[in-house]
Amino acid sequence: MTIRVLLADDQALLRATFRILIDSCDDMTVVAEAANGNEAVAAAREYRPDVVVMDIRMPGMDGLAATAAICRDEELAATRVLILTTFEIDEYVARALRVGASGFLGKDVEADGLLAAVRTVAAGEALLSPAATRALIAQFIAIPEPTATAAANHAALDALTAREREVMILAAEGHSNQEIAAKLVISPLTARTHVHRAMAKLDARDRAQLVVIAYQTGLLHSSPPE
Repeated sequence: MTIRVLLADDQALLRATFRILIDSCDDMTVVAEAANGNEAVAAAREYRPDVVVMDIRMPGMDGLAATAAICRDEELAATRVLILTTFEIDEYVARALRVGASGFLGKDVEADGLLAAVRTVAAGEALLSPAATRALIAQFIAIPEPTATAAANHAALDALTAREREVMILAAEGHSNQEIAAKLVISPLTARTHVHRAMAKLDARDRAQLVVIAYQTGLLHSSPPE
């Protein structure tokens, strides 16, 4: 299946470069471009892309607001947002993860890294393993937020089985299904099933949201970034 991509960045040259790169792959294609957040939201609703590659700092509606609008739109539940930013350690990126983004990359990413990231996010996985992301999570996402959503997440944790909690913690620590399976002596398919059941019970869009919930509810405690 071809991965449909929407590029949202105020730099036309960068969009053109990414379009050439993505369109050169047999398994993905760029379906639309946007120069600001308003255009990104409108294009997402029109083209229903699988992945939005979203810059944060754009004129008018920025990428953070656009990400929030896309992720709360029930008709775009299948659309994932991949944040692309000049600043890898940036509070705005953490806020984007809170509102539903599936991960982020620095704009200095290599071509193969960008393509791999699009595929990872399109598959419903979280792009949260780099050291910079761990530091970002520890610094920002772990800060408690006394919101109704956080309270609901705390209550929803009670619905998880002991195994689902165990798998959720390992997933939030950045382990793949294969790594989780090896640690718990279960099959990768069983690990994947537990992850998806936890996502369903917590109403999480993907593994990235499991990470956010794990930290915000205290299920997983952060340590200061090195």
